Amino acid sequence: MTSTRGRLAALLGAVAVAAGTTLATPAVAAPAAPARHGGGITGQAPCAGAPEFTCGTVTVPLDHSGAVPGTLRLDVAMTGNADAPKGDLLFLTGGPGQPGAPLIRRIASKLQPVLKDYRLVMYDQRGTGQQALRCPGLQEDMGSSDLAVPRKQSIADCAATLGPNARFYSTADTVADMDLLRRALGDRRLTIDGVSYGTFVAERYALAHPAHVARLVLDSVVPQQGYDPLDLVALPATARVLRAACRATGCTTDPAADLAATVRTYGNGAQILDALTSYEFADPNYGGVPEALHQAAAGQPEKLRAFIDEVHQGDAAPAELLSQGLHAATLCADGHYPWGTSDTPVEGRAAALERTRQRLTPEQTWPYDAATATGLGSLLACQDWPREQVPPTPPAHRKLPNVPVLLLGGDRDLSTPYEWLRQEAESAHDPEVVIVPGAAHSVQSRAADPAGRQAVYDFLLK
Repeated sequence: MTSTRGRLAALLGAVAVAAGTTLATPAVAAPAAPARHGGGITGQAPCAGAPEFTCGTVTVPLDHSGAVPGTLRLDVAMTGNADAPKGDLLFLTGGPGQPGAPLIRRIASKLQPVLKDYRLVMYDQRGTGQQALRCPGLQEDMGSSDLAVPRKQSIADCAATLGPNARFYSTADTVADMDLLRRALGDRRLTIDGVSYGTFVAERYALAHPAHVARLVLDSVVPQQGYDPLDLVALPATARVLRAACRATGCTTDPAADLAATVRTYGNGAQILDALTSYEFADPNYGGVPEALHQAAAGQPEKLRAFIDEVHQGDAAPAELLSQGLHAATLCADGHYPWGTSDTPVEGRAAALERTRQRLTPEQTWPYDAATATGLGSLLACQDWPREQVPPTPPAHRKLPNVPVLLLGGDRDLSTPYEWLRQEAESAHDPEVVIVPGAAHSVQSRAADPAGRQAVYDFLLK
């Protein structure tokens, strides 16, 4: 999800693969009845390449309504402490499109202080990992990016490859899968730790199944209403983030003003936002960016163009680490766009988007422009996505269950700016909010400052 930013998938996935964490191939077996300690997970065996963890599968229907036959087998990975006193901690990864099971070794290392009390569980959401939806053209165009603009042919080819079953890859389907996973694990309630798009899934699960949630950790928060395809929070947040990074590194320019001048001159706002949103994973201080923007504003764009090209090349990622087919299918099924939803006829969508562009004000988009807001990759992919029936949209602004909620963010995050965190905090009954200075996206996994991780440990061990 633009909110969920797929670069996390590529970066964490690459680490997991480098560490040799791959999944065992579970034996083909019929779904077992749920048992207290996870007997509903079939084919359990030590994970190949990571034998300290247990891998298996949970079988779910393709269509939870039962109208269309077929099943999906989702890979699951778990730590071995099935009798952990506080039960199961389900960690949800982002994207949409990122797997979970291959990352268990890395995430377990980050959560080690709580694993005497919890069994860590991770799974591949439908359409990810070894069962990823594969759209080679879209994968080539976007890699691990949410915002890179794909070719129209790549969108058409992906939609044709997925066919009518694309409608079964919405967040509502993933939420239904999660409850079957809960039952297969034998749990009455789950503690859920979600990152990026994983926070959105966690929120939607909590709203759909409030009695089955013990507590929530929401890291790099996407609000329950979903992502804004125009990114009207991230656009103005760029000025705040770049200025904060500039102060931290002692630069003497105003990167926000230089960004505004550059976008006015070159009309490259969408490319710049895409590059900055990716670069935060490598450097939350955005080193070199103010200088490149200052030179571009002065009529010398070469350094900025090289930066954009280099970051785009670094976004390359295979489908098993971040499925752009799943990413498109989910966002287009979930999203509300200037033209409506995926159930809106394709004819007329472009005109509706243009009317929106004309209505946007400089105050909404500065230091970018209206063309930036209406020229982002995920938005344009869904503009050309075929018409399909979409799941009912839950009412907006509902209160989360009255359970403990920790919301965690970084003040340098452009993927999920902390303004979204504060929005979702209003939906919690008594939220704990921790914003880590100098941190960008995915605080638990990537922040240099340990304050965010410590907040998670303290929260989970209460």
